[in-house]
Amino acid sequence: MTEQVVSEIWGELKRYINSVDRSEAAETVVQILMDNDCDAEDIQTAFKGDRDIKTALTNYLDNGNNYVDEDEEPEDEDYNEDNWEN
Repeated sequence: MTEQVVSEIWGELKRYINSVDRSEAAETVVQILMDNDCDAEDIQTAFKGDRDIKTALTNYLDNGNNYVDEDEEPEDEDYNEDNWEN
């Protein structure tokens, strides 16, 4: 159900998104849906025929379900304040 509503909203709004930015916007839509426990098959059904969402979903699934936020700094598991010299 949620996927259907989002599909309708996406269908209306994507025409206002520059074609250069549309793939990144589609990735965001897929990420939000998956973060809210939507099933990939339900997304495929709701967005049937939408190439941008199909590509974004495929990339999401191929990348181990994790998009990397380029603005976010990676966590360093070896970080220890004692290793920093002042």
